Amino acid sequence: MFSYCSDPDTLETFRWFSCYLTTGVHMSFYVAFLKVLLLLAITAPVALAFGFAGAMAARSHFLPLRWLGKVYIAVVRGVPDIAFFLFFVIALDQAVEYLRHKMLCSGWDQPIRQGSDFVVCQAAKMPLSTAPQFIHETYGFFLAVITFAIVFGAFAANVLFGGMRAVPHAQLETAEAYGMSNRQTFWRILVPQMWVYALPGLSNLWMVLIKATPLLFLLGIEDIVYWARELGGTKTSKFTSYPHGDWRMWYFLVLLIFYLAFTRVSEVVLERVMVRLTHGQATSGGETQRKAVVQ
Repeated sequence: MFSYCSDPDTLETFRWFSCYLTTGVHMSFYVAFLKVLLLLAITAPVALAFGFAGAMAARSHFLPLRWLGKVYIAVVRGVPDIAFFLFFVIALDQAVEYLRHKMLCSGWDQPIRQGSDFVVCQAAKMPLSTAPQFIHETYGFFLAVITFAIVFGAFAANVLFGGMRAVPHAQLETAEAYGMSNRQTFWRILVPQMWVYALPGLSNLWMVLIKATPLLFLLGIEDIVYWARELGGTKTSKFTSYPHGDWRMWYFLVLLIFYLAFTRVSEVVLERVMVRLTHGQATSGGETQRKAVVQ
């Protein structure tokens, strides 16, 4: 990075660290933080969409659809996150390759399942072995987003379903008495008010999602946990120009500070959203605001 970094052995402490912290592998470490933030930015709305669809299905008057929604919520919430992550990523990857194999390799005469091995033709591999590295990384990231969205979408569905049930039924009956259709009652009365009751649960779910991002490490993605372990481990002059002892504690301390700071910012933002949503509402939060204005 700097011109004086050509010979690290001759550097004083400050310059040594300035060179060490700006190496290419450290740049990958810094990019991994952006990767975590990107995962959260994409996963949160997708999981919320899964949750909203699941909640709508769970309260549907159509029995098979209602069963489907409740089974989705119960099954995904009942399976440990780590087990679901490790299973679903493999299953989804093999499902994609199986479909591509059926479409692209019609002349294949060997079984796909060969004992414990899953074997498809080269053209069906996803991604192709000749694809650039960023394609492999993007594909793995896409699988991670889908997996996170399905898991946390089930929890969001349960929260939203509870929020829908918490809206006073008298308001729905009043809307029907004024001649609103079921669709109008749902979108104009139920949905706007359910967020007041659902936001505390969604706030907790957002915090859990933040803390779950280190699971990217289990999915084979080079995230901040991966780089903290790799960079913090003992390095000798035989393998690197910047030898050092076991510094993993310091790298993981950086991760601790990052997560604490990010969750604190999230708490402030969510608190402001809650205040805005409860303003004028007949809830405990709205009542507290009303009393504060009167006083």
